[in-house]
Amino acid sequence: MNDTKKSGRRGRPRGFNPDEGVALAQRLFHARGYDAVGVAELTSALGINPPSFYAAFGSKADLFSLALDRYAIHSAVPLDDLLSPEQPVAAGLARVLEEAARRYAADPATAGCLVLESVGCHDETARAAAQVFHRAALERLRAFIANRHPDKAEQVTDFIGAVMAGLSARARDGLELDRLLAAARLGAAAIAEELST
Repeated sequence: MNDTKKSGRRGRPRGFNPDEGVALAQRLFHARGYDAVGVAELTSALGINPPSFYAAFGSKADLFSLALDRYAIHSAVPLDDLLSPEQPVAAGLARVLEEAARRYAADPATAGCLVLESVGCHDETARAAAQVFHRAALERLRAFIANRHPDKAEQVTDFIGAVMAGLSARARDGLELDRLLAAARLGAAAIAEELST
């Protein structure tokens, strides 16, 4: 006798791909912020039930950590590519600011920087995870500046960090790319002026 009833099995669908799940979660966290995205929304978007979610990712915070890792590889400003040691420091930092403006405005649904927008989230674990990436980026910038301008490295790093945070916030506000680029270039000009004195 053939049983034509659907199976009552629950859990992860056979086609569930954890890497695709991380990519989707990254997009949700970036679009709405860590605090605003709940496990129910994640499981619905991923097409899995809560036990399967926890089995696959551990927790919402663990999934966010994976999303940050993925963001750093695929979407963050590529500091190592932009900060080549043979170029003038001001030119390298100008490239960073312009690339930040372009990336932050590339997709209106996920505007701004996932890391910068997450360092102020309410969840302590998620905030700490974002701060690791933020501190690493600032340290990379500081080391690049300090190589030729050790006396100005801290001050210029603080300034470029503030400009990048502002670009991220304004991109999330919907500021158009041409205006973000203008702001980035103004910041770069201020850096060039400071490093020339």
